Amino acid sequence: MRHRVSGRKLSRTTSHRMSLCRNQVTELLKYGKIVTTEAKAKEVRSLAEKMITMGKAGDLSARRRALSFMTSKTVVKKTFDETAPRYSNRAGGYTRMAKLGPRSGDGAPMVQLELV
Repeated sequence: MRHRVSGRKLSRTTSHRMSLCRNQVTELLKYGKIVTTEAKAKEVRSLAEKMITMGKAGDLSARRRALSFMTSKTVVKKTFDETAPRYSNRAGGYTRMAKLGPRSGDGAPMVQLELV
């Protein structure tokens, strides 16, 4: 039974899935938008919003937790110094998903995940 089990497996092992999510969150916060499949975007969205919320806290503990998750120190610095203050008056919902249609190779639904 799957009671109270959250998240998608995305047909990957745990380590591969966590690596994928870490990379996509880092790229989203670095460039402001990424194009990916809908299932991946729904997983990445919650993690990215948690990183921005950590940036809004701004203390050393939050910065160290963000550094342990994201793969780039420069992106963490950008998140804490530029991105998070932009959302200081916003209570959540820092990302937007725009549907792009099916991927030509396998028909997977593609979306553009971007910061609001």
